[in-house]
Amino acid sequence: GDGAEEGEFTFSWKMFTSWDYLIGNPETADNKYASITTSFKESIVDEQENQKDENIHLRRFLRVLANFLIISCLGGSGYLIYFVVKRSQEFAQSNKQNLSWFEKNEVEFVMSLLGLVCPPLFETIAELEDYHPRIALKWQLGRIFALFLGNLYTFLFALFDEVTAKLESEKVIKNSTEWNLSQYYANYSSFFNTTDVPLPNVHPADVIRGPCWETAVGIEFVKLIVSDIQVTYLTILVGDFARAVIVRFLNYCWCWDLEAGFPSYGEFDISGNVLGLIFNQGMIWMGAFYAPGLVGLNVLRLLSSMYYQCWAVMCCNVPHERVFKASRSNNFYMGLLLLVLFLSLLPVVYTIMTLSPSFDCGPFSGQEKMYDIIMQTIEQDLPAFVGNIFVYATNPGLIIPAVLLMVLAIYYLNAVSKAYKQANIDLKKKMQMARDEEKNRRNNKDSTNQVMKDLEDLLPNKSLIPAPIEEEELPSPDVAKEKGSKSPKVKPGAAAKGVSLQKDVSLAAPNPRAPVTRAPGPRRGAPGAVPGKVRGQSRPSQ
Repeated sequence: GDGAEEGEFTFSWKMFTSWDYLIGNPETADNKYASITTSFKESIVDEQENQKDENIHLRRFLRVLANFLIISCLGGSGYLIYFVVKRSQEFAQSNKQNLSWFEKNEVEFVMSLLGLVCPPLFETIAELEDYHPRIALKWQLGRIFALFLGNLYTFLFALFDEVTAKLESEKVIKNSTEWNLSQYYANYSSFFNTTDVPLPNVHPADVIRGPCWETAVGIEFVKLIVSDIQVTYLTILVGDFARAVIVRFLNYCWCWDLEAGFPSYGEFDISGNVLGLIFNQGMIWMGAFYAPGLVGLNVLRLLSSMYYQCWAVMCCNVPHERVFKASRSNNFYMGLLLLVLFLSLLPVVYTIMTLSPSFDCGPFSGQEKMYDIIMQTIEQDLPAFVGNIFVYATNPGLIIPAVLLMVLAIYYLNAVSKAYKQANIDLKKKMQMARDEEKNRRNNKDSTNQVMKDLEDLLPNKSLIPAPIEEEELPSPDVAKEKGSKSPKVKPGAAAKGVSLQKDVSLAAPNPRAPVTRAPGPRRGAPGAVPGKVRGQSRPSQ
């Protein structure tokens, strides 16, 4: 919005065209001033990155080393989470009264601490790569996203191992309950010689129940959310507030400047907070199926976090040191959110379509699969034609062509978008060439050909050369003259061709504007004119 074209007089355009003279509010003027200042900082950073001279082989080696270290950290964090979840399963089989509070919540705290320690470690390792700030930001966000998502999926895989064990124990309890019930019916009917057998009079507390794995998974998600809230708030309180208090009050009696050096004030990481919100939303989408109360808990968490972080930003934080154009990363964040939505729904869909529900608890008890309740509702509660529509819609013969059609449509739209983008780039190049040629004409430089300029420099005293006479250009093949008319007529399509930079160049110097001391010479004819022909006379038709 500052009028600057990419790569052409950027700072001049920003200097003279950035201000909005219709602003009448002092607060709006302050915001515009801050926006212009940030825009200059961004342009300076871009210019420094473009002029950087580096050793390409050393840079490649350092980037490979950095990626190896980061992949090792990701693998180690995943293994640590899997190990801790397996250890928690062993704790669950033992007596819970002998366990400490940390052992009961070990998994959640390990995941929260990994999310707290690994991102700064990634940022430190990324200094070896020396990318542009915008590219480095995307790499950093992608690695943190891979860390969060890998930890969450490792947590889920370990939980599904526990769910499989619980399903096996449920089968044993279910078979035992059915056998006991059949024995009760057989003994009662044989003893009283009747087929009208009443239900057994058993207290609900005496009934052996299954482990109800859906509730166990929901409890783990609730504990994970609560521990994440606790770690986030403690991090702000200790890492930002306590750090700001130390820098503020001990700076006067310390050996060095605490504000300018170590530890300084904490920077407010906008991208990291946005990614934390995206990851938190993914956990809610994934865990709300097992614990619907997570939605209300997350609303309370977001409300309290908004005011808490607002207080921390106003009191304890400073802007980020590395400036980048954050507006170009909006689509990146939206793409991450869409990817998190897709990956969060995968475990839920797997649970609905594959795993068997608990036989004695939950809304899906008594069903072979959770998906069966949907088919029963369609068959029993909806009209017949609606059931037929769902049957046809779930037919693989219809789903596969629909998916292929969507893939082809996406490919076609992507190809068209790339073609339009390339056409815009070519049009900008042609417009730039036309502007350069117009500037050369104004400056009496009819050509940008360097060879012809060198020939002009080799001429002797240019002041003795008479001024060039305007010559009439021969009509090009694309220009035709109508009979009896002096104005040329351009053929259709002739103006759409590219601008030619190689034109006839006059080697004569410009008019020196000296006093006239001699008579003018004979007037020369047009170049290429046939002797004996009158100038401007049309040739006879053949």
